[in-house]
Amino acid sequence: MGKKIVVVGSSNTDMIIKIDRIPRPGETVIGGRFSTAPGGKGANQAVAAARAGGDVAFIARVGNDMFGSEALKGFAADEINIDHVTKDTTAPSGVASIFVDKNGENSIAVASGANANLSPADIEAAEKTIACADILVMQLETPIETVTAAAMMAHADGVKVILNPAPAQPLTDDLLKTVSILTPNESEAELLTGIGVENEDGARKAAEALLAKGVATVMVTLGENGVIIATADGVKKVDAFEVDPVDTTAAGDVFNGALAVAIAEGSRLEKAVLFANAAAAMSVTKLGAQPSAPTRHEIDEFMKNH
Repeated sequence: MGKKIVVVGSSNTDMIIKIDRIPRPGETVIGGRFSTAPGGKGANQAVAAARAGGDVAFIARVGNDMFGSEALKGFAADEINIDHVTKDTTAPSGVASIFVDKNGENSIAVASGANANLSPADIEAAEKTIACADILVMQLETPIETVTAAAMMAHADGVKVILNPAPAQPLTDDLLKTVSILTPNESEAELLTGIGVENEDGARKAAEALLAKGVATVMVTLGENGVIIATADGVKKVDAFEVDPVDTTAAGDVFNGALAVAIAEGSRLEKAVLFANAAAAMSVTKLGAQPSAPTRHEIDEFMKNH
């Protein structure tokens, strides 16, 4: 198996309506196509890492319902360790309602359900699993105190921490100091720093401000405009691959999952970002969150051909 990656985070079922355009408030748009797909930022990142070649364990909560059972089946199919995925008897599984327009842009509403109950006690219970990992990957769809507990534990055990600060919310400097790699997009970088990220220059300034708060490496993801990488040694840019997008849902999650695998395998930063960019580019050419995550073979082939 590949390098050990632990993902702490959310698991949702996505209800997707593909529609010409996203409705405005008070408006009904008919003629959409409906589908469901497994999602949730944590689960997406776990699946993306597993398919990219990682040996993945997932720490999460699902409801004691049909959606939860289906999610567990999906994780098993991707050979993800689910010893620390708890069936919550007090809350339903998380769900997300997603509109996708004809350009592949999306609008998402989430009902967190059991994800909101993932607690520091769940992290304590998984301490051995975290201590044995090469990398811990997290996002912000579960309570911040749980994310903080996991980051502190991993940091104390010398485990690298990748934090994808999405959905955007303020973070303490104490948490940021435990982060090996922070991966905000433009709006998240702006919220964390107060610096406008309308262009590459803004992204560089925001990345440098986050380094100053104690983050070891900052990667500001700019979608089709690539990724800005900032470290103590300076700032670099890695270009994105050009593809025709069908659905951008989970592109960031696939980027983070694949990035974790490449970093765990010892790739230097630029090469790791190139690998993650390739995985993300492939993901936007398919509809759905987890269904769009490519396999290691597919990523390697894509990189050979581009």
